[in-house]
Amino acid sequence: MDKIKVLLVDDHAIMRDGIRALLGLHDDIEIIGEALEGQEAIEKTRDLSPDVIVMDVAMPGMDGLEATRRIKKQSPKVKVIILTQYDNKEYILSAIKAGAVGYVPKRALGSELVSAIRAVYRGESFLYPSAATVLIDDYRLQAKTTEPYDRLTPREREILKLIAEGHTTREIADTLFISLKTVIGHRAKIMEKLGLRNRTELFKFAVRKGLLTLDT
Repeated sequence: MDKIKVLLVDDHAIMRDGIRALLGLHDDIEIIGEALEGQEAIEKTRDLSPDVIVMDVAMPGMDGLEATRRIKKQSPKVKVIILTQYDNKEYILSAIKAGAVGYVPKRALGSELVSAIRAVYRGESFLYPSAATVLIDDYRLQAKTTEPYDRLTPREREILKLIAEGHTTREIADTLFISLKTVIGHRAKIMEKLGLRNRTELFKFAVRKGLLTLDT
């Protein structure tokens, strides 16, 4: 059985010793090298060709996120797991953007780091539960503050434009080959989603969104 070759990057000797002892208990994982900071990690990645890198973020010299960006550019097949004491949205998103496929806080159990290494080696991603919760909560918050126009369906956007252009309900029904009742239903949903009260407000909204142009 091929072992998972791991490069450990952390400037704290105690942390490296602990991880080395932990991973040494598993026959399918082998630490092939260690680095104390980002630039050294880049060089050892090039020389040792690890499968997985366990990367600290806060290190002297080049930090883990910048090292991850450069490593992924140099060796795109290498899988990077960010192992850090930080567990907030900014760090998680920055790690993902840098190219990391795993995110594990240092307070996690050793077994969870092992699971992360095995998961990313298989081509999967691994997010510690609290990190996943942070991202889900952020997504929900963004969904609540989404631009009202983005909530319209393609058909509703089409009807919005036709209404703003001055077409009657009958004309819209004939143009789109749908019933009057369907047009009226769509119009009601459009007004509700956009928080509009009448055709004048709808017209002004369409102009603001660039759906219509006013002749000058």
